[in-house]
Amino acid sequence: MLEDLRETLEGVGDLSWQDGANCTGANADLFFPERGASTRAAKAICRECGVRAACLEFAITTGEKFGIWGGMSERERRRVRRERQVAAVRKVS
Repeated sequence: MLEDLRETLEGVGDLSWQDGANCTGANADLFFPERGASTRAAKAICRECGVRAACLEFAITTGEKFGIWGGMSERERRRVRRERQVAAVRKVS
């Protein structure tokens, strides 16, 4: 399992974007709320973040299942993955 994580992270590439993230030092509970809790505070922090796109791409690429990444919840990221899959199929057809 640890080896799978290493391979995934290596495939993602440079993670230095994390150094410029607005969430650095913020309370992690904001970004990993309990089920049903508000995500507004986390999304507000993300909205003003200069590395939002890189963060979102990281979460989509690695299949992150929990938390707010790049201003999106897991459900929102799942929708983006599906849309990308559909677009890729259409492109090939």
